[in-house]
Formats: sequence, C-alpha cells, structure tokens
Amino acid sequence: MTKKYIEKILTARVYDVAIETPLDPAITLSKRQGNQVLLKREDLQSVFSFKLRGAYNRIYQLTQSKKVKGVVAASAGNHAQGVALAAKKLGLDAIIVMPKTTPGIKVDAVKSYGAKTILIGDNYDEACEYATEYARKQKLDFIHPYDDADVIAGQGTVGLEIIRQHADFIDVIFVPVGGGGLIAGIGSIVKYLSPKTKIIGVEPADAACMASAFEKKRRVVLDHVGIFADGVAVKQVGKETFRVAKQCVDEILTVTTDEICAAIKDIFDDTRSITEPAGALAVAGLKKYVAQKKLSGKTLVAINSGANMNFDRLRHVSERAEIGEQREALYAVTIPERPGSFKTFCQTIGKRGITEFNYRYADEKDAQVFVGVQLREGMSERLDVMQRLKKKKYPVLDLTDDEMAKMHVRYLVGGRAALADEVLYRFEFPERPGALLDFLVSIGNRWNISLFHFRSHGDAFGRVLVGLQIPEGERKQLGQYLDTLAYPYWEETDNPAYQLFLSL
Repeated sequence: MTKKYIEKILTARVYDVAIETPLDPAITLSKRQGNQVLLKREDLQSVFSFKLRGAYNRIYQLTQSKKVKGVVAASAGNHAQGVALAAKKLGLDAIIVMPKTTPGIKVDAVKSYGAKTILIGDNYDEACEYATEYARKQKLDFIHPYDDADVIAGQGTVGLEIIRQHADFIDVIFVPVGGGGLIAGIGSIVKYLSPKTKIIGVEPADAACMASAFEKKRRVVLDHVGIFADGVAVKQVGKETFRVAKQCVDEILTVTTDEICAAIKDIFDDTRSITEPAGALAVAGLKKYVAQKKLSGKTLVAINSGANMNFDRLRHVSERAEIGEQREALYAVTIPERPGSFKTFCQTIGKRGITEFNYRYADEKDAQVFVGVQLREGMSERLDVMQRLKKKKYPVLDLTDDEMAKMHVRYLVGGRAALADEVLYRFEFPERPGALLDFLVSIGNRWNISLFHFRSHGDAFGRVLVGLQIPEGERKQLGQYLDTLAYPYWEETDNPAYQLFLSL
C-alpha cells in the first residue's frame, strides 16, 4: 500500500469533531452466524455517520487564505452534515447544495450547524454539477464526498481504530461502498497493519458501481441506481478511490433490498438502534458471505456506517425484513371457487403461520389468492411449500422475489378489470412537492389512466404503478413519450402477478 496514505491516515485530524466509536460484539447475530461478529458503531457519531471524519480532515488541511473564503459541498445527507459541522468547528462559511428531494429533516440538520443550503435538481448528480460550477465561479474549495486523498485518509481512521480496539486477528472486515472513500481508507491502513485480514465491500445489487468497475477493470457509469440505500446510491466510483481499492480490496458483494431490511432488524435486535439502509449493508454482506463460504469460528467486523433514517421508512423496512431473512414467502395460488376450498388450502399449507391473505371474488370457477407464509427453515421450506401445493394440483407462483408484486400488487388485490389495450408500467419519479401532480398531468393528458398505485416509503423517489389504455398503433409513440419524461420505467404488462390479480 502506498506510503502516502499510511502517513495521511496516521496523522489525520479527525478527533476535534469525531469520537472513537466502540467495536461492539453482536451477541445474537454471532450465535446465529456461528462466528464472532463485531459492529463498528459509526452510527454513534454526533452526525450519526462516519462522514464527518473525512470532511473535517479535508477542510482542516486548507490553507488559512482558503479557509477565510469558505467551502462548498454537494450532498443529500451525511456528507452535508459532516461538512457543515466541520465548517462550524473551524469558523468557516459553508454552502451545501442539496437536491430538492432531500427530506426536510436532513436540510434542517445542515442548517442547524450554520451552513447555507441551496436546493437544486432532483438528484445528487444535478446538485453536484451545480455545486462544482458554483465553487469554480466563486473561487471556493469544493469538498468532494469521497474522491479526495484527505477525505479518504479521514475515513481510514475507522480502520485504524478497529485494529487498535481488537488485539486478536480479524478474519474479514465488511465495508459499505458508495463512491469508495470509506473502503479505500479502511483498506489502506488495515492491509498495512494486518495484511491477511480480508477487506470485502458490500453494495446494493441495484447500485453496484464498484462491483461493475472490478468486473470491467475500469470505472463505469451505471445507467440507473436504486435509491433504497440512498447513502450509497452512486452511479460511478471515484477515480482515486477505485485506484486505491484495486490494491487493498479482496472482493465486492452485492445484496438485495430485502437482505438490507433483514440486516437492519439484525442490528436492532442486538443494539436496539436503527440504522439507515446504507448503514446496514455490511451486516447484510457478512451474512451472505458466511452462507456462501460456510464460515464458522471466525472473527468478522461489519461497519455500521450511519443511522440517518427517516421515520416513515420503517414501515417499508419492517414489511421486507422477514422476506430478507427468508422467514416469509409470498405465493399466488389459484383455488376452486367453492365452499370449503379455503379450509382445504390451509390444510395443504400445514401448521405454518399465515402472514397475509388477500382475496376477492372474480368468477364462479376459480379464485386467485395472494398469500404470505411464515418460514422456519428458509429456502428449503419455501420450496417445500411450493411442492406441496403443486402435488395437490394447485396452480402456484412464487412471488417472493417479484418486486412489482411486493411493492404494488399486494395492496391492490381485490379489483380486476377487462380493459382493451391496457398496458402496465412501473415508474420512479422524484419525491418533491408537486412531482406526483406533474407526473399525473403529463401522463393523463395523453392517454387514459386505467390503474394507479402510489405508496410513500419516505424515499427521495416515489414508486408508481400505472395502467394505461394504449391502442396498438400508439405503442411506439408511447415508448418515445416515456423516454422524454426522463423517469426510470419498466413495463410490467406480462408480469404474472398482474395477469392473475389485476386483469381479466
């Protein structure tokens, strides 16, 4: 590892604002995983994330003449708070550019440190573009959230603390990855002090920019990133962070939204604290790695990187945690529409808890039910339930991994329609005041809306399911029009959950 980063990390100035966070044993998780699991509690920092380390170290290194002018940053959350706190501590002016979609609680937190906020654009990329141009015009220093040597060094102090806090050998350290600043810093110092300790990065499967870069052996720009784990929703890793990560990172894992939700619950069970989705990535990756490698008796560390969770997102997390832990499965089952069929169906399921049962009369022959079943033995039991139902000649579909079914259909069961020329689409649009109305106006003025479902999950982006009546001759025109909206979308007309529950 380059000597430059070792020196920078060892001399990083972070403890004017940061604390040395504890390395806590996760007792319940350790028993379940058959390994010693330790949580590095960066959620306990004053801004509830590790980001203040790198932000403060970067700003502290500025010359006095630059400090007088102030600094600029772009962020939707944790980096913004870190820069604002660092600037306040050092007596600097700070301007933080944030997307319009940033929740008010995060904007208020930044303002509470005395920073000026500018709300621009619908996402981080738009805010960052404005911020860098603003900094250039005003001749101010732009404080990058990850692709900067001093920021990387500040984050690297997390790794230095881990090695100091645990005297015995650590087999693997799991690190959440967004732009790569944290893993570049931790990897640099840990590989220098404990070369045989593995450093494994963890990303959401729908925002895997570092995994893609490792696979392609070059930085890539993702077409679209998922926004559930908004703290790591980055389209491209940093140039410097990728260069460093190639030298010190052993592997990159990806995890699903459901697995992240399960990890949030795991952390809560052990600590009674609630992490944000990005903060639980490392635990989700740890569990996946243990299962894949069949590890036992090892010492594993997971970085609990942040706890800036909006309260209204907890509903979504609690709904998906059981699926992520493989303690619940969702099925679509067709049963005869006659007296006693529900009883026979439940007898086939056996003595398992029913978590959800959605049904509405459709016709006199068949009934389609959307059912959730509690599992005790994970995937093997999930497959066993499928086989039981098929053996009894029930037409059945496993919807446990069907995102549209979990996000929308389960709340719409009970109404079906035979509509000519109906097509179905899923959309994501920026969750800002007026955005839903703008979306409805833009779609509804062109074609008839035959189905609509939106449910807030406290994210920066809303998720909508829309049915549209489109004559065959206008399908190409529809595709061209949807492309101009610049909202990510997926056609779901052929999704079996739609065919079973929402269409005749």
